[in-house]
Amino acid sequence: MRPNERPIAIFYEHPDWFRPLFAELDRRAIPYARVDARCHRYDPQTIAKEYALFFNRMSPSAYLRGGGNAIFYTLGLLEHLERSGVRVINGAEAFRYEISKARQLQLLASLGLEAPRAHVINCAAQAPEAARELRFPLIVKANVGGSGAGMVRYDSLDQLLRAVENERLDLGIDGTALVQEFIPARGRHITRVETLGGRYLYAINVYSSADNFNLCPADACQTTDGVELERSACPLDAPRTGLRVEGYTPPTEVIAAVEQIAQAAHLDVGGIEYVVDDRDGRVLYYDINALSNFVADAPRVIGFDPFAKLVDFLVAEAG
Repeated sequence: MRPNERPIAIFYEHPDWFRPLFAELDRRAIPYARVDARCHRYDPQTIAKEYALFFNRMSPSAYLRGGGNAIFYTLGLLEHLERSGVRVINGAEAFRYEISKARQLQLLASLGLEAPRAHVINCAAQAPEAARELRFPLIVKANVGGSGAGMVRYDSLDQLLRAVENERLDLGIDGTALVQEFIPARGRHITRVETLGGRYLYAINVYSSADNFNLCPADACQTTDGVELERSACPLDAPRTGLRVEGYTPPTEVIAAVEQIAQAAHLDVGGIEYVVDDRDGRVLYYDINALSNFVADAPRVIGFDPFAKLVDFLVAEAG
């Protein structure tokens, strides 16, 4: 099935993450438009008609690359498109979860799913009081984040107090942050489950150094047995991450929970991350990603190309 005469819009910000998607669209000769989120405009008083489909790929970590101006702008744009009747992939509701880790925790709680304990703060002075009700070690992370931005681990209250006194806490671009318990990961890895159309697509285990919170799967350098991966995205960043990945099939109950999260968050395509607490074996969900960067060299890691399935989905939705 082919889209109608209007193109599919790919709304993106990162210069490298979407090259595999563009390549698959080009290979199939599917009409599409590259829409740069960093410099854009729209008329809120008219009906948007120019696109058959609008694929939102805006990243909350854009502010690390000088694109922070587009983050909150995107929400208004998505609402305008939806009011115009445009089919938006990862629309306004999904993006609201993408740009609020606090809101993600609220959703998980409403679904009866466990997450690491956390408090939400809007000033650094509240961090020590929040920490007194939590278990160390803990991390402080910006509410609007991504790619591990602004995440710092603290092993004691004294460490945190010194950071507050020296004004080193990063509350991010909305002045809000989470003080959250750090979970020792069983097997020294987290698991990321990708979904498409609200359904399970694949999962990977991601192994990283203890002080690296950037777990972007497109940045992975090698498999767990040491085989170097061909990196189709983030080629400059990947050698610095030290990430190792392996394909993995989660338990049935985890897949069901992930699909429940994706559907409740209105994710058309997205990744859910969880960790198994090495202290007691509990499965804790902690991140809902409305921007899925598929694992590097996916055919080698998981046995198929997820970008082909993604384009199948986009074409069907555009039709």
